[in-house]
Amino acid sequence: MSVNLLHYKQLKAQLPKDVSLCIISKHHPKEDILRYYELGERRFGENRVQELTKKLDLPKDIEWHFIGHLQTNKVKHVIPYVSCVQSVDSIKLAKEIDQECKKINKVMPIYAQFHLAIEDENKYGLKIEEASSFFEECKDLSNINLCGMMVMGPHTDNQERIKEVFNQAKQLFQTLQKDYPNLTTLSMGMSDDYPIAIQCGSTMVRIGSYLFEGDE
Repeated sequence: MSVNLLHYKQLKAQLPKDVSLCIISKHHPKEDILRYYELGERRFGENRVQELTKKLDLPKDIEWHFIGHLQTNKVKHVIPYVSCVQSVDSIKLAKEIDQECKKINKVMPIYAQFHLAIEDENKYGLKIEEASSFFEECKDLSNINLCGMMVMGPHTDNQERIKEVFNQAKQLFQTLQKDYPNLTTLSMGMSDDYPIAIQCGSTMVRIGSYLFEGDE
């Protein structure tokens, strides 16, 4: 077992009631996922199609969130099994998800992934100036529900810079909410920066390594 129950208890004590938890279970065995499942967690995040499909024999009430870069040719392998795609970074991908959902009569919650930490050049995501056109085009897609935003903080130890990016995300989120009331989730904050994300208005944190490092 590589779960860290002390960290889990500390995290749960820190999370405000209006901030939900998505446990990032990528690279971790099914036994560890079950340990957190037994503690009442139901939302887990995976970023690779092949690894996700190997975990589908876990309890059926698990809500799998896909959090990684999703290629359009892999969409059909993910859609039947996930409860949400957090990493939708193009209208092309949104349309592909919509088409695959139509085939199985499913409406998929999706989050628009924005790339605001411009210093991290290898990251995916929409630019701020693409927000309006992306949201407008998604309105015509009947088998997706664009209900969230996902943002990654910059890869830095500079807490002021992290706060700057998260505040920018919160401002964009609030601006978009005025025209798109379905937008209810702001997914930002990971193991290294979730306390700052919570301060800046995150409504969902994605925590992986903090919950799986060390022993109980």
